[in-house]
Amino acid sequence: MNVLLVIQITVYILALVLALCISVPVIIHQQDFKGHCLLFSHGTWNETNGQFVITWASSGYCVFVSVVGIFLVTACCIQIHRLGNFLLKGQDSSFLSAFVDSVGSAFLCFLSLASAVIITLGFGTWCGDITQRFEECSYAEAENIDQADNINTSGFYLLMGTAQFGAWGSWACWVGLAVCAVLKLCRYHQQENIRLSMAKERRRLMTDGMPHRSGSDDPILS
Repeated sequence: MNVLLVIQITVYILALVLALCISVPVIIHQQDFKGHCLLFSHGTWNETNGQFVITWASSGYCVFVSVVGIFLVTACCIQIHRLGNFLLKGQDSSFLSAFVDSVGSAFLCFLSLASAVIITLGFGTWCGDITQRFEECSYAEAENIDQADNINTSGFYLLMGTAQFGAWGSWACWVGLAVCAVLKLCRYHQQENIRLSMAKERRRLMTDGMPHRSGSDDPILS
């Protein structure tokens, strides 16, 4: 059994679950917040009515994270199907395919890292203003803190916490997948070197085994 191929499929399945943990919570969050995105949004507390007056940041932050999550889900499904067929047939990817996998894994690793950083910093900005009134950011889930925008804050902390966990976990998975792809490339390179060395040695042995005749040994000349 190709152990490296089995490891790749297992990590792709884990990366698929974590990618869903990125996109699904962020999409639900935007629905609850009426299209707004809490990432990098600022707010001040109104001492008169106790409401949170929010200056909304661009919704593009949440859109970017959601699109990255969907893109990661698609990539994982394709790779699970492709590598699963290889495993069932007892085959493996070619050198060119492994090279494409390594480049693709590195690119998706970068996207996962970008999403994780955006979620972490953006969520930290929001919670920094929330905790001016509440001891913990999660405590604001139980309060109707923004009646003006009519948003539902009942689950924002759980949703963003799940997305943050999924993004960092996905980044770790894609780092591992990139390493697996590079290891496969190194194995193919080593096999090619061995094949070339054996072919070179075979030609040398065949050359050394051929008889060498001098001109005096030719019966016609003698």
